[in-house]
Amino acid sequence: MNNDNGNESHDLRFADILPILTLNNLHAERTSFLDERSLAQLLTISCYARGIDHGTTAMLIALDQNAEYDNPNFQWFRSRYERFIYVDRIIVSSTARGRGLARSLYRDLFAWSELAGQRQVVCEVNIRPPNHASEAFHREMGFVEVGQANIHNGLKSVQYLQRLLRGNAGRNSHQSLDPS
Repeated sequence: MNNDNGNESHDLRFADILPILTLNNLHAERTSFLDERSLAQLLTISCYARGIDHGTTAMLIALDQNAEYDNPNFQWFRSRYERFIYVDRIIVSSTARGRGLARSLYRDLFAWSELAGQRQVVCEVNIRPPNHASEAFHREMGFVEVGQANIHNGLKSVQYLQRLLRGNAGRNSHQSLDPS
């Protein structure tokens, strides 16, 4: 995929682990810290992992509902939705922000998800500590809040977001496994 700025994204591979780790861990407060082993595991269970400059400039890693992922945010969605694509992390280096890279990665993910027969893309955004830029960006990308939670023994609060994909505009955005 080539974005509007000429930066081409590509599938992330195990050979990209060191640049991905560097970018991820520079932003660990907003995502989560990863070591080589946990990143390799995340790439193994991901259904979508793309980056720019081998993950040095930007990356997006997503999982589908079938992933074996012990993460409270992923599990929140899994307990409520039958099918989804969960964005585990999207990160753009601070020197590359404002160039449309995250928007481009998301557009590619949305297209890929639709081709895979998915109806929605979901994620969470920190509200404590706050991540106002991410919150505004996700709203601009069409995500709406579907819940909130305190995690990690109350040290962190998140809001859960959902973006319906084309063909689902008329569906109830809160469609879940439990109709109540």
